[in-house]
Amino acid sequence: MFFILSKIFGFFALPSNVLIAVGLAGVLLLLTRYRRLASWLVVTSLVLIAVAGLSPLGNALILPLEQRFPPCDASRAPDGIVVLGGAISPDISVARGAIVLNEAAERITVAVELARRYPDARIIFSGGSAALIFDQGAEAAIAVRQFEALGIARDRITAEEQSRNTVENAVFSRLLAHPKPTERWLLITSAFHMPRAIAAFRAAGFPIEACPVDWRTRGPIDATRPFWSLGDGLSRTDSAVHEWVGLLAYRLTGKTAELFPQP
Repeated sequence: MFFILSKIFGFFALPSNVLIAVGLAGVLLLLTRYRRLASWLVVTSLVLIAVAGLSPLGNALILPLEQRFPPCDASRAPDGIVVLGGAISPDISVARGAIVLNEAAERITVAVELARRYPDARIIFSGGSAALIFDQGAEAAIAVRQFEALGIARDRITAEEQSRNTVENAVFSRLLAHPKPTERWLLITSAFHMPRAIAAFRAAGFPIEACPVDWRTRGPIDATRPFWSLGDGLSRTDSAVHEWVGLLAYRLTGKTAELFPQP
């Protein structure tokens, strides 16, 4: 039930969805006697969509998330590497009969780089299906094929196919890893997602070091950088708000013990 509610709430928590809904409500109200309210809703929707899509808002919101954890220290060999799903588009991969990576592809490419550098490190790819509808199966099964294609032996990879969200990533990965107190484990996920992921892994009792990848900004210099494409700006704002809402929701529901974890 929590998973279903989180997906429904998550849809309406995205600014782009909310703002277009406000605008559409205004359009519908134009057909009624509430024309003044309708006009206000339409204008408000257009203005806020422009702000969310063209202003630096998305960068300003995502920067604190990306800057929270520094690049990982890869100078010491890890005992294991946990890679979170989200780098593969399972629906397109299944439809096309090929492995299709998305903009978070660094989750896999960096993991492969580290796996080659440290051949004794175990690899856990954690990613089931997060789809509420149109389920195309676990991402982990596809990811294993990609790792093998890039030269990583199958017996080094453990596919965790049950998780549907970050909390379950942490819980199921810990069960598979059985981390010992002396072991060093790295967690690979997108930089803006790392705070929520680290909070979930700490709550699950899995001490793990952040290894952020897939940065979406150049750093603080982008805090005032506007977008030239409405779609790019809205996507950035949606990603940032999704993470902030996720951090708050996990903390309020007791899924994590920290609102905004630090290194």
